[in-house]
Amino acid sequence: MLKRFGLILFSLLLLGGCGQPLATGEIQKVGLLVPETIDDQVWGTAGYHGLLKIQSRFNIDVFYKEGINSKPLVEAAVQEFSTQGVNLIYGHGNEYAAYFNQISEEYPDIHFVSFNGDAKNKNTTSLNFDAYAMGFFGGMVAAHMTETKHLGVIAAFEWQPEVEGFYEGAAFYDDEVNVDIYYVGHWDNDQKALDILEKALDGGADVIYPAGDGYNVPVIERVKERGLYVVGYISDQSDLGESTVLTSTVQHVDVLYELVATKFNQNELTAGNLYFDIQDGVISLGDFSPNVDSNFRESIQQQINQYKETGKLPNE
Repeated sequence: MLKRFGLILFSLLLLGGCGQPLATGEIQKVGLLVPETIDDQVWGTAGYHGLLKIQSRFNIDVFYKEGINSKPLVEAAVQEFSTQGVNLIYGHGNEYAAYFNQISEEYPDIHFVSFNGDAKNKNTTSLNFDAYAMGFFGGMVAAHMTETKHLGVIAAFEWQPEVEGFYEGAAFYDDEVNVDIYYVGHWDNDQKALDILEKALDGGADVIYPAGDGYNVPVIERVKERGLYVVGYISDQSDLGESTVLTSTVQHVDVLYELVATKFNQNELTAGNLYFDIQDGVISLGDFSPNVDSNFRESIQQQINQYKETGKLPNE
């Protein structure tokens, strides 16, 4: 994973092509702020892809800034976006909710969107993934595939609902399976995550759930070296090794960003905290490893479909 940029990068993307522009009654230009980089192949990259979807969908100019990780940097970036005519800004992380609450009243013509925060003003919205269910189904997959009946979760923070879901899903599938949960305390502390991984593997875990978007790639690579399994996180990580990655709990940030932009363009984006789940088409399981037998894959897909229809998990 790339290290944090020392300089703030700023890029303006212009859409090419000969397609006819769509009617855009509200949306004008869109900006994206990321705390680190768009090149991490996980969270930052997903946000960038969402920006590109918006650019293509509405035929508008879009901007992004990397390394925006403090209030002064946010203030400067928003001021620059404002002079460029941006009227929809995405802050790609929960830290931006507090910043946007503090400065949004100064920019009444801009709508501010953040993640997993508490949006308090009339032109601020926080997007939240209802991640419990995706964790639940991921836990079922892990419990099905473990040979040692020992799973390891390397989470970033205690508040993550997908972690509780993973534990509950594994216990539902097989109550003899043990789940050890460890916390890194950060989204992208690679070394601490790898140290925890060694502890989990030494404890007998043969399936790992690295629930942190910054460190999950190095964790997956280390697990691959040991010939064991992981359940991927945030993006479909099957490309890191189909024999290693059983499936992934995928949050389709790019799809959600386009959905939110569409709502904004139609004057339907509300302020406050919004929640999205599998039924909204923005959360799913990723591709399955060929090591996962077809009967199980069919069974869990049926249970996911039932959840979409009823809102009830298999244990309810």
